[in-house]
Amino acid sequence: MESALLLVALFGGVIVSSIIAQKLRVPYPIAFVVIGLAVAFIPGVPAPSVNPTLLFDVVLPPLLFSGGWTTDWYDFKRNIGSISTLAVGLVLFTTAVVAVLAHQLAGFGWAAAFTLGAIVSPPDAVAAEAIFERMAVPRRIAAILTGEGLVNDGTALVLYRFAVAAAVTGAFSLAHASIAFFYNVVAGIACGIVVGVIIELVMHVLARANVEDAGVANVVGLLAPYAAYLPADAIGASGVLSAVAAGIYVSRRSQTIFTPEGRVIASGVWQVMLLLLNGLVFLLIGLELPSLVRSLPEAVGHYLWFAVVVSAAVIVVRLAFVFPVARLRRMIPGVAKNDPLPSWQALLVIGWSGMRGIVSLAAALALPFFDAAGTPLPNRSAIIFITLCVIVVTLLLHGATLAPLIGWLGISETDARRGQEIALRVQALQEGLRYLRSIEDTLQTPGEIEAAGRLLGEYERRIAHLQGHANEMEAERDAADERESDRRLELAALDAERREIGRLRRSGQIPDDVYQTIEYDLDLAGLRLH
Repeated sequence: MESALLLVALFGGVIVSSIIAQKLRVPYPIAFVVIGLAVAFIPGVPAPSVNPTLLFDVVLPPLLFSGGWTTDWYDFKRNIGSISTLAVGLVLFTTAVVAVLAHQLAGFGWAAAFTLGAIVSPPDAVAAEAIFERMAVPRRIAAILTGEGLVNDGTALVLYRFAVAAAVTGAFSLAHASIAFFYNVVAGIACGIVVGVIIELVMHVLARANVEDAGVANVVGLLAPYAAYLPADAIGASGVLSAVAAGIYVSRRSQTIFTPEGRVIASGVWQVMLLLLNGLVFLLIGLELPSLVRSLPEAVGHYLWFAVVVSAAVIVVRLAFVFPVARLRRMIPGVAKNDPLPSWQALLVIGWSGMRGIVSLAAALALPFFDAAGTPLPNRSAIIFITLCVIVVTLLLHGATLAPLIGWLGISETDARRGQEIALRVQALQEGLRYLRSIEDTLQTPGEIEAAGRLLGEYERRIAHLQGHANEMEAERDAADERESDRRLELAALDAERREIGRLRRSGQIPDDVYQTIEYDLDLAGLRLH
């Protein structure tokens, strides 16, 4: 009963935090963490007990699958060199630096020091996606950062597993670790692609059997992240990379896997689920910190100063790595031609985007309590506390300053994206117009001829409207006012239609099934305007 009440309270916290974030125009993770911290300090509020298995096996797969789904595959391939450098090289470098600091300044044993380094080294794809969604981040920067966040967990978790094994058993094999890393990556990606192919085959079989139910399709979509993550994890491969690979594959094939109705419904289903999962994780980060402070064996000041040192280190190390390594990579023959050096402004944004999140939290909480001899694992509470501090500091610092930094650097792509969107919409409309004109001579019934004429006129009007504003930046304000007026009038007309079918339903003149069909069509029309 208490667990159910806590879950309801957390969902309520997600709603409140989302509203506050929207009103204050701040990224959702910041609002979730801050509110979680504020609630945790209220006297009498129970401290939640977070199960790391729940985070790894239940929460993480859909977040990673969604990240893969929204990844632009061509941008990912185009920037694979930069992504790999950050996802492997920077993770290794950060792990080593943090381990040396932990050993020299805090007196950690080398195994515990490398465990801490592996935990805090990978920036989080989930946090990055949540913060970037409201920013006009340049396309190349977004591709590099989201790609890094999706891939680097594979590197960090391999390091983590071997560091924890060394802490528990006191043994470590570099050769074994290297082979395991290769297997982890290759088998994880292969598993994800296989799952994606299976999902496609299942949906095609259902389609051939005339089973094209949008609800069934969405259940398959919701199970896909777990079908990719859990088997890969069970065979010792990277469940993270498997979920990401499956998300990329299914996204690239979504046009043939899912029906239009299924994709529309899935958009709403996933939007709600991702908001809840993100909200729960980041709220728990805020809620966990005060209770963890109270459980530390020594005064919090004994650990706080080092938490600040580690937080500063992961930020500085990233900046110190990004600039020189970006230039060094271009000295390799052929690299500069295929992957030009980003501007210093772009490199600064990449260097200032090291938000930590759910993977670091889950890895810290999953630390065993005892070593192989049955004695308490050294520095376990300190590692968890420092990890939470790093997550909070990087989320709040980077999340609150990235948007102003991008604006100050003048690299926002708002206008460019708007122009690109208009051009692509025009291209799609022109193809539809060409199709309608190609079938004009084949139309026979008066109804077909009338419908085609009406559609031709509508397509021509929409193309002319978009082309009229595509290259007229000085008329953008007038165009925006016109679009807003169109949107407002169309929404008002749709509301009038809803009121009328509602009146007919209440008076018994329209059956519920007919009412729901008409309402669904009106809702789809309304979604197009939002």
